Amino acid sequence: MSENMDEEFKILAKEIIKKIDRKIRSTIKKEPYKLAKTIDIGADGTPTKYIDKIAENVAIKTIKNAEVSVDLLSEEAGFIDNDGEYLFVLDPVDGTRNAMRGIPFFSVSLAIGKKKLSDIEYGIVKNIANKDEFIVEKHHGAFLNKKPVVIPDMPSSEILYSITLGKNKEAFARYLTFPHTLRCFGCASLEMCMVATGALDGYIVSHEHIRVIDIAASTLFVREAGGIVTDIKGKTLEMMLNLDERVSIIAAGNPQVTRSIAKNF
Repeated sequence: MSENMDEEFKILAKEIIKKIDRKIRSTIKKEPYKLAKTIDIGADGTPTKYIDKIAENVAIKTIKNAEVSVDLLSEEAGFIDNDGEYLFVLDPVDGTRNAMRGIPFFSVSLAIGKKKLSDIEYGIVKNIANKDEFIVEKHHGAFLNKKPVVIPDMPSSEILYSITLGKNKEAFARYLTFPHTLRCFGCASLEMCMVATGALDGYIVSHEHIRVIDIAASTLFVREAGGIVTDIKGKTLEMMLNLDERVSIIAAGNPQVTRSIAKNF
């Protein structure tokens, strides 16, 4: 365990993940028609869906009732200052569109840090659809369902990358000439974790689209598993822990893959 972080912060993070997972599963089962309802505009300027709000409310309530004080950065509420020692960076539902449409590939992502991405000490990404849980602690490794994760030394013979397109037509056109097999799953946190497990050889977002809440936990997961996370030009990725910044990203298992991707952009 980290020498710098008290166990109680990690226990709180696990409690939040567990409660959000339970709430979303219950809502999908009992009130699926509510999931896609737009109920507000979030702190990041995008429409707030019902599924995102109920998940975030679980986190806010759990933190409010906790014995330790932590600040919260989340997609809908923005920054909540509780005069905490640590900042919890939360994406209550990553892959909202997948969840709303019944596509079983969406997650809750929570990271613990202070000011910037490289400060992140602990993270959890929970695949709500299949219950896979990715847990990472700085300097202590990455784990999938409690089993250590280390990126394979050699990629498979058929290179497989995952991409995020969004509405960027220029990025779409560039990917059409890409020399490898591509997939687009719609959940950045899980896609990056899949790079760490070797299921994917790389994850690419070629334009400035990704927010820190999307990838705070999964960036540490990739790095602790032995991988590399950079921007689209191959520069080591760093971000402040706020909702203002959006970045491009390459997550890969080794520098050779990173260079191979970056040269196309």
